[in-house]
Amino acid sequence: MQTEDLQKQIIKLNKIGIALTSEHDLDQLMFLIVSEARDYTNCDAGSLYIREDDNLIFMVSQNDTLARRTGVDDEQVMFKPFSIPLTRESVAGYTALTGEIINIEDAYLIPPEKDYKINREFDRRNNYRTKSIMSVPLIDNEGKVIGVLQLINALDDKQNVITFPKESENLVKSLSSQAAVAIKNAQLTKCLKKAHYDTIFRLSAAAEYRDLDTAQHIRRMSSYSGLIAQGMGFSKYDVEMIVNASPMHDVGKLGIPDSILLKPGKLTAEEFKIMESHTTMGSSILANSDSELMKKSELIAISHHEKFDGSGYPNKLTGEDIPIEGRVCALADVFDALSSPRCYKPAFPLEKVLSIIEEGRGTHFDPRVVDAFLDNLDDALEIKELYQDEEEMTGEEAPRDIKAN
Repeated sequence: MQTEDLQKQIIKLNKIGIALTSEHDLDQLMFLIVSEARDYTNCDAGSLYIREDDNLIFMVSQNDTLARRTGVDDEQVMFKPFSIPLTRESVAGYTALTGEIINIEDAYLIPPEKDYKINREFDRRNNYRTKSIMSVPLIDNEGKVIGVLQLINALDDKQNVITFPKESENLVKSLSSQAAVAIKNAQLTKCLKKAHYDTIFRLSAAAEYRDLDTAQHIRRMSSYSGLIAQGMGFSKYDVEMIVNASPMHDVGKLGIPDSILLKPGKLTAEEFKIMESHTTMGSSILANSDSELMKKSELIAISHHEKFDGSGYPNKLTGEDIPIEGRVCALADVFDALSSPRCYKPAFPLEKVLSIIEEGRGTHFDPRVVDAFLDNLDDALEIKELYQDEEEMTGEEAPRDIKAN
């Protein structure tokens, strides 16, 4: 490789490294790693495996030839990751166990004395010809192989399949090291977020358990909120935010006396006023945080009982003045309150629940929120089934005013 070409490759490699460290979503990062590596080496296909104990998890697959043939872009191809045993018999397994780069000229002509071979089943099913392969270990900063990057069918300027140049191996190895560090950082970020959200969920459950509801109510309400947000076109980030902020909607119930919170009968006007205060108490508990998630949680806590026509509480906001997160969570909370048993009522049949929601269109609920929910009703019912309470009741008895839930 000429000095000038080498300098260009190093500059390009540095740009790739910056791009990888800027992406913190693990799934997007893995897709980006394969895309950038394929572009860097000018190859037709690529895949990425993550090592988990004694298995390799097949996470990403890209193939330009098959994408052109089917008319489906790589980013639109959805598949469930699957695992393969970590052995020296597969090319990826051998790379993971030895930490060596394998550069194969023709996958169908691997010498029989080699430990590894390829499975031609993929080629047979897809009428594809795997020829040249570069299998590269993803080695983190502790020297551990955390995965394998496989690049398939290097191409020349005329799109003919060639062997991966020997001199490119060290540069690809450098790229894979950057990728490994980026993956470890993204995995760490994901674990920290999971722990953070788990803490939020457990704190939310503390309030709900006093109300004789299980943690399943929180899971359902949170999932309904995310479903509605997605249906309304929220970004992936905003959907995730509302899913993880909505469990705190009733944290203010920690300040409501049990004599009111657990009362099986109708609340008096004075008791209802006290019950209403859970919104402002929740807001106070969550106030003055620098965390974006806590700010969103406070917004939901204070606004999820506002009504579209201004008859809600605590601030009697109307229409668009109600934060969109509050409007979304209002419907999610009411749907769960009506369709699940409470200490003061049995669960309503689905038909009655939907009738009440429709009646509340434009008065209790934002019509756009209602539309997004009903458009995804089948998914909502799957959520309800998934997070079902241990005991379900059915009946037609009148519930306490739903705005108290």
